[in-house]
Amino acid sequence: MHHIRNFVILAHIDHGKSTLADRFLEITGTIEKRKMREQFLDMHPLEREKGITIKMQPVRMLWRFQEQEYILNLIDTPGHVDFTYEVSRALAAVEGGLLLVDATQGVQAQTLANLHLAQKEGVRIIPVINKIDLPSADVEKTVTELIDLLNVSRDEIYLISAKTGEGVAQLLGAIIEKIPPPSLAEASYGGRHPPRDREGELSVVPLRALVFDSLFDAYQGVIAHVRVFSGSIKKSGRVRFLASGARFDALEVGVFRPARIPVSELAEGEIGYIATGIKEPEQVRVGDTITDRETGVDLLPGYREPSPMVYASIFPENQEEYETLREALMKLKLEDAALVFEPEESSALGRGVRAGFLGMLHMEIISERLKREFGLELIFSNPSVAFRVALRSGEETVIYSAARMPQSHEYTVIKEPWAALEIITPPQFIGALTTLMSEREGRISEAITIGKDRLLVRCVAPLREVIIDLYDRLKSITQGFASMSYELSEWREADVVRLDILVAGERVNAFAEMVPREKVNFVGRARVEKLRGLIPSELFSIALQAEVEGRIIARETIGAMRKDVTGYLYGGDRSRKMKLWKKQQRGKKRLKESAHVEIPTEVFLKMLKK
Repeated sequence: MHHIRNFVILAHIDHGKSTLADRFLEITGTIEKRKMREQFLDMHPLEREKGITIKMQPVRMLWRFQEQEYILNLIDTPGHVDFTYEVSRALAAVEGGLLLVDATQGVQAQTLANLHLAQKEGVRIIPVINKIDLPSADVEKTVTELIDLLNVSRDEIYLISAKTGEGVAQLLGAIIEKIPPPSLAEASYGGRHPPRDREGELSVVPLRALVFDSLFDAYQGVIAHVRVFSGSIKKSGRVRFLASGARFDALEVGVFRPARIPVSELAEGEIGYIATGIKEPEQVRVGDTITDRETGVDLLPGYREPSPMVYASIFPENQEEYETLREALMKLKLEDAALVFEPEESSALGRGVRAGFLGMLHMEIISERLKREFGLELIFSNPSVAFRVALRSGEETVIYSAARMPQSHEYTVIKEPWAALEIITPPQFIGALTTLMSEREGRISEAITIGKDRLLVRCVAPLREVIIDLYDRLKSITQGFASMSYELSEWREADVVRLDILVAGERVNAFAEMVPREKVNFVGRARVEKLRGLIPSELFSIALQAEVEGRIIARETIGAMRKDVTGYLYGGDRSRKMKLWKKQQRGKKRLKESAHVEIPTEVFLKMLKK
């Protein structure tokens, strides 16, 4: 174990994590030069298209240092705020982290957020400044920021260029010297390691391996990515999951280089994978502990459970694909433990699921993966947040969909989640930021100077105002200079109401949404105006109404299709035409009373799809 180092790279988005990982792979000879490509560890096509890391990726490297060969287990982590949960899971499996900062941008919001996570886990931090080769790099300013932030000396900060490789070999040496090996990290892991006897020798060691990630393989079933904290596991070993109770024989054990390579054994301190052969994804839960004992073994302390920020209903356009959708989500949940979902049914759209996501980008990624990997055409409802509702019966319930919100006379108080934001911005934009937060019902709580020319601004705002487009608006008003991170802070009483849309007198639950009371008239008018241009005409007129608490606040009418029933007449008395027109009116009236308006799927797509 003394020759093993487990670490992650922590950074804001676009600060060079994946490029630094490329240099590590190249310098250690893990990947042959002829096979090397940029962002090698970004395996998924979506990652390469968007140029961001969305999925953690472990890799095992071998590096000779001072006549000793070391095993370096790197977990490359995402930098976007939506994927902070990936970072927290990776931190639970390592002893050290490289805090990477772009010399042209300095410390950013997600740098701070990831640093806080690492400090909570007791992970050893090595500060690194990247992109020192660029003409616009301000190394001195960035060094000063890191010294103030981490209370370290200048000699403890490493200057590198991940693109050219300058300083990367020295950084590998620092990883070996400064990050503790697994055997020396017991104090940081709150008793995750097994007990020792009076002489300091290990007592009988049970296997305890933390599942920090997983994926599904058609041939080998669920493949669990594990960090072994005690004991060891070999191929064909009989083991079980502590929380779920599922038992299995290890079909294969191995390591990531970065492709899966089988090995004879995974020992204490190592990071690798176990092919379980389990074909039911629900039996495997990220954060569970794998052991080879029936009794006397406790669960390893995992990490905080993810808190979904955004909820949306998902319906397949073809209802015959509902089971495919459900199975697809179960397989995606293996790779993405932050995804949560439950069945939902709509009178208009049929069977579907109500899903929770960590943010809008997370929702977009899941949507793209469902479409590309499983060939599903889907309808997504308007994204919303959860609400806590205090019912008059004295109970409190959490509502994830506006369609399930009780009527106003059935509850006393609605509470909504608020987010705590950390925004880093140049000082000249503080006025525009104050205006933006006021528009979004938020407020600034404090502003702290960072270095010479930047402010760390802490704000609070309703989560519903944060999730949609606040980040885009922030980038717009600060000319792209600001960065933002956020997390749930508290629940506060909210003055929101349920807005319903009635089509020909029938309430369409799929169009229901929760809207601030002061904005409800504006939103109601906008919804019925948009719907008027989407629903096709019928032989009778169709009323479109926006309803709030039993009151109609906006109305549009789709006129009836006109058929000229007198077109075939020529000459004669006008009374013949009048007779035909009255007969047509009576027919339309009977049709309107008995007919049901079928809303085409395309209308839901255009109203709800983002």
